[in-house]
This record gives sequence, C-alpha cells and structure tokens, in this order.
Amino acid sequence: MSRQERLSRILEIVVEKGAVDVDYVADTLDVSTATIRRDFDSLAKRQLLSRTHGGAVATGGSLGLPLTFKVAKEDEVKERIAAAAAQMVSRHDVIGFNGGTTTAAVARAIVANPVFAPGDPSELQPALTVVTNALNIATELTVRFQIKIVVTGGVARQQSFELTGPFAEEVLKEVNIDIAFIGVDAIDTFIGAAAVHEDEARINRQIVARAQKVVVVTDSSKFSKRAFASICPLSEIDVLITDKGVDPKTADEIRAAGVEIVLV
Repeated sequence: MSRQERLSRILEIVVEKGAVDVDYVADTLDVSTATIRRDFDSLAKRQLLSRTHGGAVATGGSLGLPLTFKVAKEDEVKERIAAAAAQMVSRHDVIGFNGGTTTAAVARAIVANPVFAPGDPSELQPALTVVTNALNIATELTVRFQIKIVVTGGVARQQSFELTGPFAEEVLKEVNIDIAFIGVDAIDTFIGAAAVHEDEARINRQIVARAQKVVVVTDSSKFSKRAFASICPLSEIDVLITDKGVDPKTADEIRAAGVEIVLV
C-alpha cells in the first residue's frame, strides 16, 4: 500500500468511526504505530482530522474528503468504465465532463487513445475539444497542445474541484457538446441521476442540456445511494456505463426506460 493509499484509508476509517486510536488503525492497516502517528500529524496539518491524545477524530474536512485524498476502492472498475467510455469518442468531437474520480479516469483514457495524437500542423480543428467545470481534469489535459480546453468560470468547491455558480452557467449557455460524460453521486429508476450538492447538480444539468449524447459513468455502488439534488431523469440519459455489480432487475428497469447499459 502506497502512502497516498494509506492516508486515504485512514480518512475512511476516521469518518466511519468518528474517533480512533493509534493502535487500532495500526492493527487495521498492518503498519507501525510510529507510521500512523506521522500520518495523523500530516492529515491534521491539512485540517482533515483533529489529533487527540493517542488518536484522532473526524472534522468537517474529513467528512468531505478532497479528491486528492480519495483513492477509489474500485480503481480497476473505474478503469474498465473509462476504457469503455473512451471507445465512444471520435477525433474532432466536443466532449463535456463534470467532476469526479470516474470522469477524471474517463478523460485520461480518452486522451491516451492514439487517435487523439497530434496531427498535421495544418489541421484546422483540434484533435479534441473538452468542456469541463472540473479544475483537476482541465489541469491534467492542458499540457496536451492538440486538445482544446474550455473551462467554465465559477466558484471552486474544494471537495470536488468543480466550478459552480452563475459564471459557469453563462459559459455553458454558449457551447454545444457532442458527448457529455457525467459522474453521479446516486442513480436509480425513480430519480434518475443525482448529486449531493445542489450547486453542482445545477451545472451538471446544464452540461446535460448542451449535449447531443449523455453518458453516465458510475460504479454499481451508486445504485444503492440517495442524493439530494437531481441532475436529470433517466429519459435524458442515452448510455449508462457501469460494472456487473448492478442488480439485474434494476438493469432491466433502466433498459425498459430506453437507456442503453454497458456492463464492464
């Protein structure tokens, strides 16, 4: 386990338990108590937990984990989802992304495709145009000169790196998107796709509205969750890419609603 993975796991344990001691976490992760103390101190400096005598407790920072400390339990699943999503994109497409670990994986998989390699210098169009409100995705792709990056304005959310608010909405009114890849906090047959925060959901709705094709990318754990703010109903989703952990009955109900499901 890398240090990054260990820090993420510590945060998960602290959030789950509320308060933990050094010995418990050391035993759980099979590392020394000295290592855990150093990790606690490092996370406390970032205000992601609070140190106590012999342990640590959750804070507001640890309850909303930044993506930089969030190591997905299903990394392999996300990679398979990303690989399937990448096959849907063609050279010169305009694609949209909202924020999240899954959409970030999709963005990486797409730009790794040789079809988006730099072309003839006289080529008038960029190999790919990306529209996103996610600062981490934009930053990661900016170094690829053959890709045009359009970033919305707005106020940055520290937990998701998503830009929200009226500035983001104004930019999205002006663009047309071929394919939008949308990550969600929850999805079911009744509410459709949803997000925890209403400001993020509002921007996500606009990305959906500007796209000719809407592809929701999510692991199957999101089917067992509920979220406060609606992004879009199933009727506005064209394709859902998820893993085979989704309940077959739920998958059949989603297909009956006219959504193509890709299981990876």
